[in-house]
Amino acid sequence: MSHNRNANRRDFLGKVTGAAALMGVASLVNPAKANEGSNVFSGASADPDDWFKGVKGKHRIVFDCTEPKEIFPFAWPKIYMMTNAATGGSDATAVVVLRHAAMCFAIQDSLWAKYKFGDVFKVTDPQTKASALRNPFWKPKPDDFSAPGIGVVQLDIPGLQASGIMFCACDMAITVYSAVIAGMTKQENATVKKEFEDNLIPGIPAMPSGVWAVGRAQEHGCGYCNV
Repeated sequence: MSHNRNANRRDFLGKVTGAAALMGVASLVNPAKANEGSNVFSGASADPDDWFKGVKGKHRIVFDCTEPKEIFPFAWPKIYMMTNAATGGSDATAVVVLRHAAMCFAIQDSLWAKYKFGDVFKVTDPQTKASALRNPFWKPKPDDFSAPGIGVVQLDIPGLQASGIMFCACDMAITVYSAVIAGMTKQENATVKKEFEDNLIPGIPAMPSGVWAVGRAQEHGCGYCNV
């Protein structure tokens, strides 16, 4: 069972890599057409730069999250905010960019179950220890997460947002992953991408790309931390 799951994931990621490479080649062949069709940025904001006006305070950092690496995309921003507050630096902002495979954490539970995101993105449910059929950080159970020497830790995205942490997602990753899933499930690319967009967690906008967002955050005075 584990062998089949790993083989399926390798096949999926291979298709994603191929799709991304194909997009890159198409852009080089005809740059004027690089943003045509499904590649057009379709985030909620007409001017995504406006979102970065929320980056305020003396202490600013951007966490660049490319993979769903256990609890770290959420634990590190929380620690940053907590330790700033403990040292008198309450005027702080943390920006978390969920790009590449970490984009999955920007999506609500329904698509995790429908498209088996736990298998696709190799995310384990903290309760069942099996492949997750829910986003563990969207509406986690009270005892989902704990740390030695600290105990139970709350890492729910709405709570982190309320503490001053800003989350955004990569529209390019949404485009690529939704297109691959559309191909695997015999659906139209636009149909599945709209599902992804409609199921983004409230308060997490899609940015033109994750690398674009990382760059904009640094232009707004954020230090850089790779997760």
